[in-house]
Amino acid sequence: MEQNKKKLSGVFSPVVTPFRSDKPALDDLRFNLKKLNESDLTGYLALGSNAEFRSLNDKEQIQVLEVFAEEKGDKIVMVGTGCESSRQTIEKSKIVGKMGFDYVSVLTPCYFAKQINGDVLKSYYERIADSIDIPVLLYNAPGFTGGIRIPPTTVLELSRHLNIVGMKDSSPEGPAKLLAHLDPKEDFHVLAGSANFFYPCLHLGIPGGVISITNALPDPCCGLYRLFTEGRYNQARDLHFKLARLNQAVSGTWGVAGVKTAMDLMGFKGGSPRHPLKAVTNEGIEEIRRQIINEGFMTE
Repeated sequence: MEQNKKKLSGVFSPVVTPFRSDKPALDDLRFNLKKLNESDLTGYLALGSNAEFRSLNDKEQIQVLEVFAEEKGDKIVMVGTGCESSRQTIEKSKIVGKMGFDYVSVLTPCYFAKQINGDVLKSYYERIADSIDIPVLLYNAPGFTGGIRIPPTTVLELSRHLNIVGMKDSSPEGPAKLLAHLDPKEDFHVLAGSANFFYPCLHLGIPGGVISITNALPDPCCGLYRLFTEGRYNQARDLHFKLARLNQAVSGTWGVAGVKTAMDLMGFKGGSPRHPLKAVTNEGIEEIRRQIINEGFMTE
């Protein structure tokens, strides 16, 4: 129990996939990882939503993971492997395990939404967890799955599985309500999936978060976690509001394109999202720049 809690404590970055001419820019990804490695981030989520994983084919996903394997250093790496079928997810998860990563993060299937309920999701996750050696993290992201989410009672049942050790919750309301259904004695650790509620969730006992704005601002996000662990709550709260406002201006308004713009402004290599997603407009770039300056993360 303590081993998983330690590995899942702190701040994780859901690393983006840079593109050039609509092709994965692996050298840019390598540059970003080397730069992120210098921070106090606990680790990374590879092939998550911010990585535009649905826009990458199987070969491209493996190429991205090979860069992570070479550049992860001592960071913990969770990898998104969720597919629509249990069989596909198991096959991808086994590949990830062989590559030496720490966890798989499995998004809910969603295409046949009318047939997907708590019983179907329970069976889906149990079959996956029974079939692989690498530990499983559930991934709740209704904004990306047409509203599909894992019911709290199903999460409770799955939390008792020995190979299901946690969950990333990116639902708009955050995981506060979910926590009331869980047994704190189980080896199951919920991660906050947004800067909007990361800090409040730390007070509720959540060990860490997967925060998109870390792609551009890893140090302030890690600083927030450090202030919390040191009991400097007033300073942590003030930093939380700064990051939450910026997160709304970046991810809330522009999605992954906004994250990539913030990265470019902060010295990383974000670039454009993959077509058909559109890049941030020139006016939007200036709005994001102004917000970063207003919150004190960059000078004029």
